Amino acid sequence: MQTVDDLAAALGGFRGRRVLVRSDLNVPLDRSSGEAVITDDGRIRASAPTIRRLAEDGATVIVCAHLGRPKGAPDPQYSLAPVVGRLAELIRRPVTFVAEAVGAAAQQAVADAAAGDVLLLENLRFHPGEASKDAAERGAFADQLAALADAYVSDGFGVVHRKQASVTEVAARLPHAVGGLVLAEVEVLRRLTEDVARPYAVVLGGAKVSDKLGVIENLLTTADRLLIGGGMVFTFLAAQGYEVGKSLLEADQVDIVRGYLAQAAERGVEVVLPSDIVAATEFTADAEHSVVAADAIPADRIGLDIGPAAAAQFAARLADCRTVFWNGPMGVSEMAPYAGGTRAVAQALADRGTDALTVVGGGDTAAAVRALGFADSDFGHVSTGGGASLEYLEGKTLPGLAALED
Repeated sequence: MQTVDDLAAALGGFRGRRVLVRSDLNVPLDRSSGEAVITDDGRIRASAPTIRRLAEDGATVIVCAHLGRPKGAPDPQYSLAPVVGRLAELIRRPVTFVAEAVGAAAQQAVADAAAGDVLLLENLRFHPGEASKDAAERGAFADQLAALADAYVSDGFGVVHRKQASVTEVAARLPHAVGGLVLAEVEVLRRLTEDVARPYAVVLGGAKVSDKLGVIENLLTTADRLLIGGGMVFTFLAAQGYEVGKSLLEADQVDIVRGYLAQAAERGVEVVLPSDIVAATEFTADAEHSVVAADAIPADRIGLDIGPAAAAQFAARLADCRTVFWNGPMGVSEMAPYAGGTRAVAQALADRGTDALTVVGGGDTAAAVRALGFADSDFGHVSTGGGASLEYLEGKTLPGLAALED
């Protein structure tokens, strides 16, 4: 893949060039106060260096991105307008918001922009062509985006596993390069799949086993240890014949999980399941809750976190690891009574320091550790794309990366 430096050389520099940058600015917003407040700016911070570098090199930088899941039409609650101020702070220069991604207003804004200016286009997913399953419709939208620029830089790692107009089709229409963020993400993921420093542990949490079936199957051939928490653990416990009460359970996945446990035993992969669970009477922060053995969850209770013994158990199994990948909180960490497991895993990774490559796998996991007071610098790498990371580890070809290969 061509880097930004390679692209600069091919273009004879960026000054006077219009560069379309596909960033990932899909940040969580809290609207409870009536204003949209960014609750985790990690993706904006990660996107800023490439945007700032291009602007400093004299490019007119046209940033395109999405936020949330609008249904192919404008929806004010998904506008990128709330991102503008924070992006401007981070790149240390003004950012002009363009209230549409394509069309006359976008064309005029680009025409009026000078060298070093930064524009942010409105949410790409307000247009049906962005995420359409029809290649012709995606292509038509990509034509409009590509017409705004002289070159394209792909720097939104959180979307490189999607076949979308701004991710795959635009790259085919313009001289293109991989941005610094995507390049760094891929380099870390290669270290998780090629010549891995061992012991290699993977910590998986989050809600559903079904979201991670492919990656679990692939990890059974590469990892030394799998530590399972979060809502998905209850399907593993059910596969061992245990009562899980009202906990999240994917009953249709129990046989598949039972097969994975058998494969792990055959291959010598250690599967670590929690020894205890924090079980509550209902899914609320103030519900009555207690710690119970993982094989003795009351029928009228719902498991919402791994227990304190399990937290210590997980930390001990991570203490000697030289490579750790973690995707998915260990419990409902946004509720204080159920954050202990997630905090313990984060601390165990932070304690490894420079003795190990510790990777926090993006999305909810990254937001959770930041909310618990951990800094990105506490870990070897904090990914911006949980889904993309998992698909890479699953061995899939990511369309957004394949589009950049020459």
